[in-house]
Amino acid sequence: MSPTPSPARPPSARTPFAHALSGLLDVLLPADCAGCGTERTQLCPACRHTLATARPGPTLLPWAHAAAPYADPVRQLLLAHKERGALRLAGPLGEALGRAVRSALGARAGAAPLLLVPMPSARAAVRARGHDPTLRLAGAAARSLRRAGLDARAAPLLRHARPVADQTGLNAAERRRNLHGALTVLPRARRGLAGRQPVLVDDLVTTGASLAEAARALADAGLPARAAATVAATAVRPEG
Repeated sequence: MSPTPSPARPPSARTPFAHALSGLLDVLLPADCAGCGTERTQLCPACRHTLATARPGPTLLPWAHAAAPYADPVRQLLLAHKERGALRLAGPLGEALGRAVRSALGARAGAAPLLLVPMPSARAAVRARGHDPTLRLAGAAARSLRRAGLDARAAPLLRHARPVADQTGLNAAERRRNLHGALTVLPRARRGLAGRQPVLVDDLVTTGASLAEAARALADAGLPARAAATVAATAVRPEG
């Protein structure tokens, strides 16, 4: 009789070693394009061009700008980075996020050193994925902004203060009620941040309820964020 197999680890629950190995294999054995499926390249020229040439603009929240609509191939690239650990996508996605930051700030982009504040990920989600995708994108965006000549850094200042219900199926008002008071600022938040302009960043904005709650938490801590930026948005404000 064959031995009883040990329980399999869920594919998303990666150890740090497994996640590092996945990144190495991604370099040595490139997967198909995460955006469209083109073989032997994680990001094909066409999808890279779509991401790089997307025109940032305001979302349903006028102070929150997104680099692109949440549609393929951008949607597939975000999912590959977030859920499948396609870490090399953080660079081009971060560049898109950096452009959204500059769009959201407009003329204020160079007025003060920037502090990119990523939306916090739940600890359980970080453990399951093996990385914090939003923090990684924030760091990539800060590097992109520095290459453009702006003083920018990323810092995870926010954390969850209480559990929240699953947002699936909730409308905008229900999401706001569900999230109110759910975030707080880490005690060390004010250290070394004097004079920096906080900008909230995330991978995706839908109703804007999460960004609004994050802005409330920062304002209550004396760190008002007057702008936010995301890679993608499910809906944008009409022009004109």
